[in-house]
Amino acid sequence: MNFKAPWLKYYGETPETLNYPKCSMFEMVEKVAEERPKLKAYDFMGNWATYAEFIKEVLQCSESLLSIGIKKGDRVTICLPNIPQAIIIFYAVNRIGAIANMVHPLSAENEILFYLKESESKAAITLGSFFWKFEKVMDQTSLERIIVASIGEALPPVKRLAYKVMRKEKPMESQGKIITWHDFMAQGKNFQGILPMCLTDEDPAAILYSGGTTGTAKGILLTNLNFNALAMQTQAASGCFAPGGSMLAIMPIFHGFGLGVCIHTMLAFGGMCILVPKLDINELPSLFGKYKPNYMAGVPTLFEALLRSPKMQGVDLSCLKGVFSGGDSLSAQLKKKVDKFLLEHGSQTTVREGYGTTECVTASCLTPKNYYREGSIGIPFPDTFYKIVEPNTNDEVESGELGEICISGPSVMREYINNPKETVHTLRIHDDGMTWLHTGDLGFMDEDGFVYFRQRLKRMIISSGYNVYPSQIENVIDAHEAVLLSTVIGVKDDYRMQRIKAFIVLKPGVEPTEEVQASIKAHCEKNIAKYAIPREFEYRDSLPKTLVGKVAYTQLEKEEEEKRSKRA
Repeated sequence: MNFKAPWLKYYGETPETLNYPKCSMFEMVEKVAEERPKLKAYDFMGNWATYAEFIKEVLQCSESLLSIGIKKGDRVTICLPNIPQAIIIFYAVNRIGAIANMVHPLSAENEILFYLKESESKAAITLGSFFWKFEKVMDQTSLERIIVASIGEALPPVKRLAYKVMRKEKPMESQGKIITWHDFMAQGKNFQGILPMCLTDEDPAAILYSGGTTGTAKGILLTNLNFNALAMQTQAASGCFAPGGSMLAIMPIFHGFGLGVCIHTMLAFGGMCILVPKLDINELPSLFGKYKPNYMAGVPTLFEALLRSPKMQGVDLSCLKGVFSGGDSLSAQLKKKVDKFLLEHGSQTTVREGYGTTECVTASCLTPKNYYREGSIGIPFPDTFYKIVEPNTNDEVESGELGEICISGPSVMREYINNPKETVHTLRIHDDGMTWLHTGDLGFMDEDGFVYFRQRLKRMIISSGYNVYPSQIENVIDAHEAVLLSTVIGVKDDYRMQRIKAFIVLKPGVEPTEEVQASIKAHCEKNIAKYAIPREFEYRDSLPKTLVGKVAYTQLEKEEEEKRSKRA
């Protein structure tokens, strides 16, 4: 392949190319179990499994899936936090050649409907506390079975009892299309059929979503190779993730960062995933004290919260060998603060920033281990190429010139499901004969191949690491009977990086009474994922317009920035 890659001289001991296995994700983890069966695969609040035990659980779950009629190519929606059932069924789905449709548990009812219909899922798994969303929409979908799991049943016996008492948890019963996790797994023990052959590297494995609400999100179809390549590239570029190491798996499994790095990369290299279903910054000291994790990955807001927590002040972090930030831009100032914090708490590592998109699972470049250029998001992974092009073209720009970031490599997605037009627009074959992913992000590359991210081409808000699309939020708000017009912007926030604010113009004759405001808020809560709901609602008689009559949201952003400056 004749393509310039100036960054290679900064690879150090990182290999320039890797040999990727032509196997499934499951087989990659199964190989670890064969070689190191007694190593721990996961730990969930004291309930743990060795690799041998984990593979046994996955195979039993595979047979359970077959027993309820799931076969190769079927889609299974996994709507769970980071708990054992989530990773067991994820790899079981992969084992039988089905496709895991990964969904945020806090998604709104109408979003759940969209994800189920878009993926044409035949089965789904969720927690009892989220089941009602599925129950309301299941008759409008192709769902044949819903598996209902419980956090309590994944806990050690003593904690399980305490959890049930504390949460006043009422056990569900299997009936009709509904089956409990316990009964579902029991069916696998009685399965008399034969497990089908494992998949190849080119077979599809999972669907992750680009973000968004009310039916306009894009489903990203990723293959076994995409995930296995990511795991191998991450391990090679980071110089971390050795057998017996442990990762604080805080990033959620329905997020590319969480699934690709915190789960699959760890399991593919014999590490232990310390499963954290919901981050409570006050619990981090006890997690570090109990598990002494070697690796930690998160979005910048996590590290910001880490610095702010008084309970972290006396915590020993000497166990940390690798700390990684992604999902959003890590400012140079925050990196310096985190690095200082790590050093003061005994760690010899510094936070390393990565960059990528869900269209290539997650990270595709990373700051080198022993070399950092301020403001840079790093250099490309092995076998991964970057180029910067003039926006809306395939024409490469000169070093240092701002343009659209494009990526080519083995982790790049297969397609957007049910969206060939967008697929063709995003995946393009350039004159060099390579297929390039057009990210929609603006940045530049210096003469040494270090990449710098600047902003998104498309109007998008990133709040606590989640992509939020203003136009989709506006569509929801505008659908309310009292609303004439709305626009949504991201406002700088010390914790979330950006918080979401909505500006609303009501229909003539309608006043923003408490009743109207409550109705609009309730409408948002029903139709927008919890993380994307506006934190502020401002009611105005009119919104500023551009010369061509569009809402001048940049003017609103400027107004908010001026308010922030005055407060400071």
